[in-house]
Amino acid sequence: MPDFHYQDGELHCEAVPLRTIAEKVGTPCYVYSHATVLRQFRAFDSAFNEIPHLVAYAIKANSTLALLRLLAREGAGADIVSGGELYRVLQAGIAPQRIVFAGVGKSDSEIRYALESNILMFNVESSAELRAIDRVAGAMKVRARVALRINPDIDPQTHPYISTGLKKSKFGISAERALEEFKLATTLKHIEIVGVHKHIGSQLTQVSPFVDALKKILLLVEQLVGIGVRIRYLNVGGGLGIIYQDETPPQPQDLAQAISPLIKDLKCMLIFEPGRSIVGNAGVLVTKVLYHKANPDKTFLIVDAAMNDLIRPSLYGAYHEIKPVREHRDKLKKQVLADVVGPVCESGDFLAKDRMMPLADPGELLAVMSAGAYGFSMASNYNSRPRVAEVLVRDGTFHVIRAREEYADLVRGETIPAFLNQGAQ
Repeated sequence: MPDFHYQDGELHCEAVPLRTIAEKVGTPCYVYSHATVLRQFRAFDSAFNEIPHLVAYAIKANSTLALLRLLAREGAGADIVSGGELYRVLQAGIAPQRIVFAGVGKSDSEIRYALESNILMFNVESSAELRAIDRVAGAMKVRARVALRINPDIDPQTHPYISTGLKKSKFGISAERALEEFKLATTLKHIEIVGVHKHIGSQLTQVSPFVDALKKILLLVEQLVGIGVRIRYLNVGGGLGIIYQDETPPQPQDLAQAISPLIKDLKCMLIFEPGRSIVGNAGVLVTKVLYHKANPDKTFLIVDAAMNDLIRPSLYGAYHEIKPVREHRDKLKKQVLADVVGPVCESGDFLAKDRMMPLADPGELLAVMSAGAYGFSMASNYNSRPRVAEVLVRDGTFHVIRAREEYADLVRGETIPAFLNQGAQ
């Protein structure tokens, strides 16, 4: 994370000390680097500059409006999975013709909204969904552009919760059924087949699963040509991993070198759906130590951030490096084996377990690294905790791009029925 570095003993985001941000906006807070987001997107986009392509950023990774606008200005498209995500990307200025709509459970209202917006295409995951889109499009007297998502049954060698390309997964149409589903699509008069889609998982640290899955999809493309189906878009998904601890994930250029020979003769546009690889190492969660707690078997650092702010450690057992915002120059600073835990009333509320680290004093700030993806976008109000502020740093200036929620925000939209305000009955 080169844009997060120590200078004069203080951890900075670009040219701004994290301590300065924390003093201004409070803790916990998310801090993002403008430079990192730009660099990562451009690395992905330029890796495939010799092939017609669309980088459709997977906004579930981080859907904050300012980051979406930043990517829109760079020409990014969007991979969405809900009507709410569609609303967000349109608000951010991403062109409808650069939006693809994935997900296994699209409602009629979401399909209608997408058709009204004239998005590029739907990624269809079942025959039931295909028929639903045809029915809604028919009622609107339009044709819906679709790609069928194929499940190639390839092991992505990642956490099972973020593995999406195996037979047992809920995602996609099995490779064995793919040709029949395409034939079905050709019979539906309000469906226009434009593409094939695959996505096998997230946080992939090897290129080989991408290659193996693509080879299966290309065999299908050959079969489709044989039945007269022209494929204009080949969506190879996303999932490129980042460094959290000691991983050595491939870079976008590595992916380009591996798959370009396979697709160089295809007369279609490639679509990629990176999310984590764009924003994962562009953000940190800044938190403050509240207390120490020790029992005979365990030391705890209790901080003001919790699983509702960053759920990845609790949900996936995910590792995030934790760094002191003020670098410890005292080599005699006591090192402890500690759990870093939050205030939420759950045993699963932790940011790190059994971590050897300096014993940070109450009031000290810590930075939870590599928190730009699936951090705030998965945050909740569990335990009635207001969601935290988000900050974007550009060079020597920082901007609050989401205000910290207040207690009043927790009950906004709720209503107590009149009968509960009356006297006892």
